[in-house]
Amino acid sequence: MSVSEEEARNIIFSEARTHNDWLKKDIPNNILTDLFNLMRWGPTSANCSPTRIIFIKSSEAKERLIPFLIESNLEKTINSPVTAIIAFDTEFHKHLPRLFPHNLDAQNWFNYSEEVSEITAFRNGSIQGGYFIIAARMLGLDCGPMSGFDQVGVDKEFFFNSKIKSNFLCNIGYGESEKLFPRSPRFEFNEVCEIL
Repeated sequence: MSVSEEEARNIIFSEARTHNDWLKKDIPNNILTDLFNLMRWGPTSANCSPTRIIFIKSSEAKERLIPFLIESNLEKTINSPVTAIIAFDTEFHKHLPRLFPHNLDAQNWFNYSEEVSEITAFRNGSIQGGYFIIAARMLGLDCGPMSGFDQVGVDKEFFFNSKIKSNFLCNIGYGESEKLFPRSPRFEFNEVCEIL
């Protein structure tokens, strides 16, 4: 795939939209693999890579997820080809000898405190969640990231007896552009930024 710089900006940011309505078009499993294999290259602290993803694709898996969604998220999730649970592993540091091999002491930067570990996992998992959306858009998928779910319920259902916690959900597929809302405004630079 070869796109110009302007096309890439449009695909990732300028023309990309949050989708709520979906075409009835499947996402092959190899595309989901490609998505992960692209997003994993984004940087994280000490290469900690705390994100864990469950791709909810089957009707049986959707049935397990549905009870934990707020009402306004039901239809768009039921109709999306895939809903990704973007989660983070608070015990990510156990993998640092493999992921950060040039400093075998790195796991000790985080394993001394559950609070430090969770803050680090949440922060870096959120960053990786952003990479997930960018990677999906680069692969021609549309995204509908959302909150609005029972985190405790989702964690018990999908991450029972683990140290993994859900962060947000992201519907992915091929959006129905004709059903998009008008684009919402954004802040201007001088409203929210300073250069010191």
